[in-house]
Amino acid sequence: MSDTVSTPTPTPASARPDRRGPGWAERVAHLIPLVVLPSGLWRLALVAGVPIGASAHGAPVHLGVGESAYIISLSLVSEALALLSFGLVRPWGEVFARWLPLLGGRRVPPPFAVTVAGAGAVALILIWGYAAWGVLVHGNDLECSPPGFALLLACYLPLLLWGPLLLALTIAYHHRRHRE
Repeated sequence: MSDTVSTPTPTPASARPDRRGPGWAERVAHLIPLVVLPSGLWRLALVAGVPIGASAHGAPVHLGVGESAYIISLSLVSEALALLSFGLVRPWGEVFARWLPLLGGRRVPPPFAVTVAGAGAVALILIWGYAAWGVLVHGNDLECSPPGFALLLACYLPLLLWGPLLLALTIAYHHRRHRE
């Protein structure tokens, strides 16, 4: 009979189903794409010519092909970036995607993820805080009817939550991964 004790081999973080973030963080990760969505829908309505109460020099807004492509791309990229917040609460966010050259399949270093997500959160707080201040103090480039301006605010004010919510997720991710 042997006196040695066998220790189990550690399971990689990516293979453990219990590696999700806390319940509140899961809800926040679901909330982030929802706070980004109204502004994207407002921009898409503008491109589509939907009467949303905005005008330029008293005439309906007519966008060129380049402007339309930019606005559509901005909306899609914003929503895609918002969806990346799930990587802070899901196991797939702890391992680089296999298709990435040189990094694929490797563990995401927690300091890297915290730095990128934290910088993104701070950038979002500064960008949307400055934009909101600018619109409220100086107005915007579009002329909006009172209902149109109310719609604009209703669609863009939720973006003020994006940065703080991402920062909260980043802190939760740091606490969860720091214990490893």
